[in-house]
Amino acid sequence: MAVSVGDIVEVKYNSGRYIGEVLEDRGERFLVKVHAVTKHPMQGDLHHPGETEGVLFQERKALAHYEKMNVVKSAVKGYDGELPDYRESLQKAIADIKEQLSKKDTAFNQQSLKQVEDLEQNTYTKSYYK
Repeated sequence: MAVSVGDIVEVKYNSGRYIGEVLEDRGERFLVKVHAVTKHPMQGDLHHPGETEGVLFQERKALAHYEKMNVVKSAVKGYDGELPDYRESLQKAIADIKEQLSKKDTAFNQQSLKQVEDLEQNTYTKSYYK
């Protein structure tokens, strides 16, 4: 299925997944506006996954509702389901990543879980859950 401007798509972007609308075709990339989160981005150093010592352990927020991303076309595919509500999709994505991180007790999972919970309480609750 060819993707074009105006289509609703599923996008992999910076270790997260989103549903959005294609706003522009920019040659090798699409400009996509976020409408929902299907997978919360992983925490930590993406170049050294699973490690906590001697790496920059980054906090990664999910993209905001209506935030725009410039995505390589290979990371974009058509989406034909019902468009989820942004807040509900973010809450589900957070619940999913917390459940995944809670399954195995490692230093990486503990630190990631702490960051996700901090984002949930201090960023998402104030900004997106209103």
